[in-house]
Amino acid sequence: MFHSAALRLTLWYLAIIMALSIIFSGMLYRLSADELDRNVNRQIGYFNNFLGPRENDNYAQLRQTQVSEDRAHLRTNLIIFNILVLAGGGAASYLLARRTLEPIEEALKSQTRFAADASHELRTPLTAIQTENEVALRDPKLNKAQVVGLLKSNLEEVAKLKALSEGLLRLANGGGQMRDTVILDIKGIAEAATARMAKAAKLKKIKIVNKTPEYWVRGEPDGLVELLSILLDNAIKYSPAGSRVNVTARKHHREVQLRITDSGQGIAAEELSKIFERFYRSEQSRAKADGGGYGLGLAIAKKITDSLGGHIEVVSTLGKGSTFIVYLPAA
Repeated sequence: MFHSAALRLTLWYLAIIMALSIIFSGMLYRLSADELDRNVNRQIGYFNNFLGPRENDNYAQLRQTQVSEDRAHLRTNLIIFNILVLAGGGAASYLLARRTLEPIEEALKSQTRFAADASHELRTPLTAIQTENEVALRDPKLNKAQVVGLLKSNLEEVAKLKALSEGLLRLANGGGQMRDTVILDIKGIAEAATARMAKAAKLKKIKIVNKTPEYWVRGEPDGLVELLSILLDNAIKYSPAGSRVNVTARKHHREVQLRITDSGQGIAAEELSKIFERFYRSEQSRAKADGGGYGLGLAIAKKITDSLGGHIEVVSTLGKGSTFIVYLPAA
């Protein structure tokens, strides 16, 4: 589809280039031919004062022949010029067409991948709900306790669907398009995110140690709290019970660097460049994490960070833990 679109766009570009080239060539030929005629007429008129009628006629005929040759030579050069314009313009037009369509093509590919990934992830809980209900309907001896268990299982799957749909909506809306930013104390933001994740940390007996100083950044409160909550949730999810997660920050030039460090399973080096892709989950995450999620959290965290004019990176050693570093513009 995009190849044919690129060819059509190339033809349009080339048609415009050739139209301009032909118009320019025609004007140049007309002006040059008129100038040649004027020069010849001046020369013939000048030599008419020195030559006899016969010699002057011969000279005029000679100059007209030369002018005709000059015109033919000019036409040949202009034709060659337009052929070169056609070849060079065609190549340049195709490159320009491809470059014009690249962002649209990439956006469509991204949308297609997004729809395919979302469909795949949605299918799992929906299939679980359908299967459980079909099995229950075929059981003539289904009792109240089993019905209650079935409903609880369905509610768990519905909760997963809700979390997935909320993550998908956040990504579809730009992953955190921030409202007007304000000057915020990063310490207060870290305390709010730590409080939000306190229950999840307590269930795994993980201690969150917040040592964030009072540094001021420009951002949006809800977005920053969600960003840190995602990173803390990720650290809690992949850390062993009884361990600790450290939250620290430091200022460097015009940036505030916020660090979330855990002592969990770590991330393999070949996976570090992929973990911020939506729906991506490492093999260790799939195998070891409880309620491993859908691989949307870190993608949303990156979107939020980007929308605030910052960036995020991770440093990790397999088996020893990870440190996520968020760079935010200092106020």
